[in-house]
Amino acid sequence: MIKKIKGFFSEVKIEIKKVVFPSRDELIGSTWVVIITVLAISLFLGTIDIGLSKLVGMAIK
Repeated sequence: MIKKIKGFFSEVKIEIKKVVFPSRDELIGSTWVVIITVLAISLFLGTIDIGLSKLVGMAIK
């Protein structure tokens, strides 16, 4: 059992060396893309929600 655990962690160590982490500038750029995308989708869905709410409100009256 201990041998399997040691083998697992040695494989993890080998695999983590293959990972390419983004630079600080790439990370900041990606973060801005995510923030802008989330805001745009939020505004779009909020507009749709308000429009459908008013449409349903008029239909109920």
